[in-house]
Amino acid sequence: MYSKAAASAAPAPSSTSNGQNNWATDTPGPASFDFRSDVVTTPTANMLRAISQCTLLDDVFVEDPTTKSLESFIASLTGHPAALLVLSGTMGNQVALRAHLQGPPHSVLCDHRAHILEWEAGGVASLCGALVKGVVPRNGHHLTLEDVVKNAVVSEDVHACPTRVISLENTLGGTVLPLEECRRIAAWARERGIIMHLDGARLWEAVVAGAGKLEEYCDCFDSVSLCFSKGLGAPIGSIIVGPEAFIKRSRWIRKSIGGGLRQAGVVSAAARVGVEETFLGGKLEQSHKNAKRVAKMWQDLGGKLQYPVETNMVWLDIEDASIDEDRLIEAAEKVGLRMMGGRLVVHYQVSDEALQRLEGLMKEVLGKGRSNGVPNGEVSIPAEDMKINVE
Repeated sequence: MYSKAAASAAPAPSSTSNGQNNWATDTPGPASFDFRSDVVTTPTANMLRAISQCTLLDDVFVEDPTTKSLESFIASLTGHPAALLVLSGTMGNQVALRAHLQGPPHSVLCDHRAHILEWEAGGVASLCGALVKGVVPRNGHHLTLEDVVKNAVVSEDVHACPTRVISLENTLGGTVLPLEECRRIAAWARERGIIMHLDGARLWEAVVAGAGKLEEYCDCFDSVSLCFSKGLGAPIGSIIVGPEAFIKRSRWIRKSIGGGLRQAGVVSAAARVGVEETFLGGKLEQSHKNAKRVAKMWQDLGGKLQYPVETNMVWLDIEDASIDEDRLIEAAEKVGLRMMGGRLVVHYQVSDEALQRLEGLMKEVLGKGRSNGVPNGEVSIPAEDMKINVE
């Protein structure tokens, strides 16, 4: 839905029929103009090289050296005994929770905004038969031990559905769960035999933000799910870490829901490049700086934020600015940017040119939304009216 001018400015997604080698260069292409999510990052040429050199043995039989090496590498990096490659973050969470939960009645306590509650198609209920209890943090930011103690069910009463797992998320909406709070909750849970799981799809971001070391966070949890395709640039894959007995059972659960991989090296090879080059290589740091730059641009123009910018996400308060979400998305498309409304995810491949276009877009929508009396925040911005070069 790009305009002609925008299409010429931002590389269009290529198809398999254009004769182009889409792996021939490390140029991010359309991802560099895409603020919808950090899952849109383009896999790199180094990932393709790693895939071309990977082993091609069967992972269901636990025979593939590339995959086994990745699992050992991540286990060592997180300080856990073992790891298991899975296809997605949702699969990682669902496999981990099902492996932990032996049978009803049981419940999982989590933040009311948690991915396992809101964005995994009810998997915990359908796959585990568990009650999921979403808790609203009293501080408006993150769950605390006090929130957990108040809402956890620690009872042998036959009327109760006892809390068997506490599932936390870091980062959640780009905000960081403090390490010290994880430690407090973990100590309380372990005294009561409650399992701790972390949806750490974007834990990399919290670590890069200086909130704590990867191994320190992972030490608080019995299992952790980490994502390779969110932010790290890999085309597919996540991983779960935990004790050997847990990983053995998780491998069984993974197979039961269709997640058994055959020549898994083609997934593992690219994932390892993402960890080594993007996370350990320091590429995420600039995305955090760029997110703060985006927030400052918005606030300098009089805009407000819904949440503080702590990592790579910026939540624009477009309702306060009287901007209609659909109109904002349309206006962004006209200047070659892709957005999903007020949430901007600034991944490591976002270009400086994209940030310049975004600033121009902000000037236009805030100007028209606030001072020109446009009804209901309706904005329509022809590309030729922008104060930036869109050619």
